Amino acid sequence: MAQSLPLGTGSNSSDQFIESLDRLSKKTGVLATIVLDRTSGSILNTSGTLSSIRSTSGSSQSVPAAVLDDASSGPKDQNGVDELAGMVWNYMNATKDLVQGLDEQDEVKLLRLRTKKYELVIVPDSKYLLVVVHETPSA
Repeated sequence: MAQSLPLGTGSNSSDQFIESLDRLSKKTGVLATIVLDRTSGSILNTSGTLSSIRSTSGSSQSVPAAVLDDASSGPKDQNGVDELAGMVWNYMNATKDLVQGLDEQDEVKLLRLRTKKYELVIVPDSKYLLVVVHETPSA
C-alpha cells in the first residue's frame, strides 16, 4: 500500500511535505499543486495559480459542497482552484468506480490527463489526492 502523505501528522513531517510541494511548484512548467481530502474533496493545500486554465464559460455544478463553501467569498483565482478541485475530485471518484467495476480488488495508483495545453497528474492516497497541473510541452 502507498505511504500516506504526512499532512497533519507532526510539524516536522508536515513541514517537509510543504517544502516538497513548494519545490515541486517551482519546477519549470508547473502551474499549480493542489492537495485534496480524499473523502470530502476539501482543499487542504494549494500553490501556484490557475487563473489561465479555466475558461469563463465553465460552471460550478460539479463542485462538491465542501469546496463551494469557500468559493463564493474568495477572489477569482481561488474560484478557479475550487472549481478545478471539484472536477478532479469527481473525476477521481468516477475513475475509482470504473476500476472497482472491473476488479473489486484493484485500485487507482496514478492518473495522467493530458490536453493540448495542460497535463494533470493525480496521485491518490488513502487520505489525500495530490494534483499537479503543468503546461504540456510543445512537440
